[in-house]
Amino acid sequence: MSISHAPPDASEPDISPIFAAKDNVVSGGPGADLDLVPITPASSRRTRVPRWLRRTSGPVLLLALWQLLSSTGVLTSDVLASPGRIAQVAGDLIGNGSLTSAMGTSLQRVAFGLLFGTLIGTGLALVSGLFRIGEDLVDAPVQMLRTVPFVGLIPLFIIWFGIGEAPKVAIITLGVTFPLYLNVYAGIRGVDTQLIEAGESLGLSRWGLVRHVVLPGALPGALTGLRYSLGIAWLALVFAEQINADAGIGFLMVQARDFLQTDVIVVCLIVYAFLGLLADFIVRSLEKVLLQWRPTFTGR
Repeated sequence: MSISHAPPDASEPDISPIFAAKDNVVSGGPGADLDLVPITPASSRRTRVPRWLRRTSGPVLLLALWQLLSSTGVLTSDVLASPGRIAQVAGDLIGNGSLTSAMGTSLQRVAFGLLFGTLIGTGLALVSGLFRIGEDLVDAPVQMLRTVPFVGLIPLFIIWFGIGEAPKVAIITLGVTFPLYLNVYAGIRGVDTQLIEAGESLGLSRWGLVRHVVLPGALPGALTGLRYSLGIAWLALVFAEQINADAGIGFLMVQARDFLQTDVIVVCLIVYAFLGLLADFIVRSLEKVLLQWRPTFTGR
């Protein structure tokens, strides 16, 4: 009995030459001296446009559109000053020293608030995440306070601390504490239990488990919480510097609001954004240094 083979479907590629070439290479035939070229997946090929150019194209296009609308009169100066006017005002503020002095004052407030908020939030998260009794005592009050808008506590802070620097730092501290607490707590409780069991089988003590297993496992969440807390810190600073401030970027904004100077207000907002972007860049650089052991997907 003979078995007839059906002709290959025209819609399917003929792969018989591939197997023939493979047989020749294996058997040392005519195809043994062929050079095999690795195939690069299309998803991993690099584009010809540099990444820095792609990242800056959006802000540049937005700036060009802004200038175009200002030049054509669609955006009047009393609504929003042009980029050229804002650059001129920024140069004047830097020249007379008012902007640099305000930046120094605001940075000092954020630094103190971030320091206190990091210590309080991380400490509470360690107590609540490492110990069940700590969770029972700490987590419920923290969750209750977290739902209260920290801006709504400004009148109480003024009554408690006066109108000096203390209420401003307290507002920033409160804004930083809760995001950092949530992320550190989630990072601790998200550590794989198999890693804990492996550490115990290797004879690690309780402190050894915390130091070598729990804290490194919670570090990615802690850094994410720090990035989020920095954003909240700058937001809290805007509100804090409205409390009878006599210095700082918010003080410049209040003065500009009273005199209807939209160009000064926009300069202050740009400074806020620049400082926030710089702080986020610092934390991302720390992530690259501290999380070298964790391979992650970087996008394609």
